[in-house]
Amino acid sequence: MLTPAELTLDEMGELAEFIPAADPEVQVHYRAIPAFEKPTRRSVIPVCEPTLTGNELKYVQQAVETNWISSAGSFIRDFEMQFAQACGSRYGIACANGTVAMHLAMATLGLEPDDEVIIPTFTMIATANAVTYCGAKPVLVDMEPDYWQMDIEQVARKISPRTKAIVPVHIYGHPTDMDPLMELAEKHGLYVFEDAAEAHGAEYKGRRCGSLGHAAGFSFYGNKIITTGEGGMVTTDDREIARLAWNLRDHAFSSERHFWHKYVGFNYRMTNLQAAVGLAQVEQLDQFVEARRHNASEYNRRLQDIPGIQIPKEAAWARNVYWMYGILVDKEQYGMNRDELRVVLANNGIETRTFFIPMHCQPIYWNTFKGERYPVAERLCRDGFYLPSASSLRLSEIEEITAIIREACPALQ
Repeated sequence: MLTPAELTLDEMGELAEFIPAADPEVQVHYRAIPAFEKPTRRSVIPVCEPTLTGNELKYVQQAVETNWISSAGSFIRDFEMQFAQACGSRYGIACANGTVAMHLAMATLGLEPDDEVIIPTFTMIATANAVTYCGAKPVLVDMEPDYWQMDIEQVARKISPRTKAIVPVHIYGHPTDMDPLMELAEKHGLYVFEDAAEAHGAEYKGRRCGSLGHAAGFSFYGNKIITTGEGGMVTTDDREIARLAWNLRDHAFSSERHFWHKYVGFNYRMTNLQAAVGLAQVEQLDQFVEARRHNASEYNRRLQDIPGIQIPKEAAWARNVYWMYGILVDKEQYGMNRDELRVVLANNGIETRTFFIPMHCQPIYWNTFKGERYPVAERLCRDGFYLPSASSLRLSEIEEITAIIREACPALQ
């Protein structure tokens, strides 16, 4: 039977201090509303939720009425084409979720057990797992402190004769600095696969994420800027990567004869029902991005002068889409730590999430990376969390959230 990787905080030593406390219970917040007033406050402000205000229901109904609900149908083709076009890519390969999108892209390389893939330690676990699924070894680098993206100088130092690919992760919707990364890759003959799960519509020097590397993987989970409930997409300009990804996602059926297989393929297909929702969502992508950027500007304006609160920065070469609006809390300046502030917000009916726990602190990768330290990622893990960030977030809710953060600040008492 499968056994879990056990890791106690005592075993972690100094690293244990970076592990966040359990999520606080979000209290249902009630406000007395006179009968003649419209409600202006939800009982709980969620950290994120989908915005389904377009043609989602119409397209799903069409899929049902035409009986095309499985992994064939026109909505899959149209969604692939329109999403790829929105990213500035030639090809889109729809699949079951964002994790398998990254696995599918990397599987086209035929990675072997001794091969290495460089990834940031500060990312969601799916990035490392996708490398592991391929039988290759993830190699970690830290983040640069300004925009919380992969440290390119560390990437250069970690490249070895066994390195086959680099995976920049556009953390929280801010692009990685791609030009120097692509120069490194070209110099060493490496592939670059963007983990763009959080970066729908983000731009680097005027170009959309998803078109910057050799291929990219997107997630359409319910908390992403556009969603299909569950779903993913590989985007690429490389015809051979696209051909292999299309083939591998559907059991690698051969064109020569049915039930004839030349590769070990996967069942990673997306359904036409999901694609129907996705097509309606991609039609609204620019609108959703503008909403997120507007929300971020409102947060920035209200939080920037609070002692101990570090708001996210945006590089001159980047257009951040703020998949999640994240802040850092400096305990010494603010007067309480990140976890204590989260409890205050939860008691007021406001849901939050801590930042990612780095890969070198994860039980399943502890022995692989034991002894490695990444100070920027560790600080992000210790002090960072994100606030409600949905495209549908109301200005009144941002005002309330930021007012609570200001009022809770002991340094301002």
